[in-house]
Amino acid sequence: MSEKKDARVEGSRPDEEIRLPVDEHVEEEVSANGKKVRAKGVYLLPNLITTGALFSGFYAIIAGMNGNFEAAAIAIFAAMILDGLDGRVARLTDTQSAFGVQYDSLSDMVSFGLAPALVVFSWGLGPLGKLGWAAAFLYAACAALRLARFNTQVDTVDKGVFIGLASPTAAAIVASMVWAGHDAEIGAGLGTVAALVTVAAGLLMVSNFHYTSFKKLDFKGRVPFVMMLAIILVFSLVTIDPPRVLLVIAILYTFSGPAIWAWGAMRGRQKGGDSSADEMREPAQGADSKSDAKPTDPE
Repeated sequence: MSEKKDARVEGSRPDEEIRLPVDEHVEEEVSANGKKVRAKGVYLLPNLITTGALFSGFYAIIAGMNGNFEAAAIAIFAAMILDGLDGRVARLTDTQSAFGVQYDSLSDMVSFGLAPALVVFSWGLGPLGKLGWAAAFLYAACAALRLARFNTQVDTVDKGVFIGLASPTAAAIVASMVWAGHDAEIGAGLGTVAALVTVAAGLLMVSNFHYTSFKKLDFKGRVPFVMMLAIILVFSLVTIDPPRVLLVIAILYTFSGPAIWAWGAMRGRQKGGDSSADEMREPAQGADSKSDAKPTDPE
């Protein structure tokens, strides 16, 4: 009797208590009327694009391990394109979610943190021994710190700027360097240069330099006709020599942060000097007025 009773209880268990081998994802989101609702599942389109970026980063690691450095660098750039698409697609289709944000961050860590570090190590840092893998690890660790800081400050920082070099741009510097020299013979000199570039890119990711994020660009609005000519010119230059042109563009953008900081510091010093000069002039004028008044005081 007890066995039959247990069977009836098991059979009458509600549907929500039945668990699948792979548990269903449930998260709270705000509905159209402003109320919080519990939603099951994940959005397919943006997460599919993020998966493509993750696969590109994983392929870059495999290609670098096999010595195919050109394909590895191209795969990192493909991950950059897909990473730029998933967020915009999510916003355009109104399919943003907390799951997508975290999944995108983990994908970035693989594609722009681990992949560039391992590819550049396989390409030019290996002959340096411990110095080489230390430089590669520093880059990967800085990428992780950069992404963690970005996730915690995303709601409090102006979306028009990045604090620190963005991880895709740092990956572009390393990947374009590998792409440009994929067929070169790596010696101690070139390996040292590669290590310095890798370390510099990693440290800039965790710096406080401000970089333009281009997130406030209105792609739906009208732009001057000359803007289209400029874009066509950039594409034409890239097609001439993709690795070197992309490397130059990445370096120019990387130096924009320190250049803006230096310009702001110089203007601050000039304003400080002008204000101190004004303060020095004011007492002098007061002293002159007093001296001029002394001869008239007795009268």
